[in-house]
Amino acid sequence: MKNRFAIEMLWKEYKYEVMWHNQNSYNLIREMMKEEVEYNEIRDAILDALMIQPSKGSVINTFCHLWGYFKKICTESEKEQFKRLHNQYLVGQVTERKLIFFIYCMSQFYNIHYLKESSLIKNFTPYDTCEEGLF
Repeated sequence: MKNRFAIEMLWKEYKYEVMWHNQNSYNLIREMMKEEVEYNEIRDAILDALMIQPSKGSVINTFCHLWGYFKKICTESEKEQFKRLHNQYLVGQVTERKLIFFIYCMSQFYNIHYLKESSLIKNFTPYDTCEEGLF
């Protein structure tokens, strides 16, 4: 049981970063989590997924998924910012880092603990993004 808890905590931490990199890997690990698996199996599957270069589709899918945490509690201007960043990313006008920065800021502002503990947010360093000029 102790091992299962560690496996679930590992997946909880990395699932959005895995989704960001590759939706198929995310789905595979979700299925693995339904079985009796070893910690090392999940860890290795996560590491393999993180080696995959994110596609535009996996990035936008994850961005929209994470937005779901905010869409009912945010302001109209935040909704507009989400839509603007979404569209700008699709046409190559903003980087992936700017999408993560937006989710990072929203997570901090609304104190969404679950997201703040996600590796995608927790390991993000906003300082160089700020210098690029997000908005």
